[in-house]
Amino acid sequence: MRRLLCAMLATLLLPAAMPGHAQADTSAQLSPPQGDPGRGRLVFAPCRTCHFTQAEAGHGNGPNLHRIFGKVAGKQPGFEYYSAPLQEAQFVWTPALLYAWLENPMAAIPGTSMMSAGVPDPAQRADLIAYLQQVSVRTAAESVTP
Repeated sequence: MRRLLCAMLATLLLPAAMPGHAQADTSAQLSPPQGDPGRGRLVFAPCRTCHFTQAEAGHGNGPNLHRIFGKVAGKQPGFEYYSAPLQEAQFVWTPALLYAWLENPMAAIPGTSMMSAGVPDPAQRADLIAYLQQVSVRTAAESVTP
């Protein structure tokens, strides 16, 4: 599991760390390309078969994706159907990691129970990430703690 995630992250990080390459702004490499949340909502349509983005909807055949960023993979309370590789996961979902994962989930983590070919188109993946970021924003009322 660790080797696989390292490989996924290496594709994001290595070009800037290689000798002979100019030290580029790595923040651009750590973030997926800018996407459009409106288009991302449309890209998410097939995902709705298993996933929901509204907290009140709970889990479907897949875990709820409301505020997915910052959560440890494979550990959402109430979702009992994670595959063994995700149950053993020790990483936190970030936009960059989800962008890499969504290219081909079944290849990214062999043995995953997510039955999806992913979103191979980089622009559509970026749009999907932008949509998930948009639905993950806390309102001012939600940010206030009692």
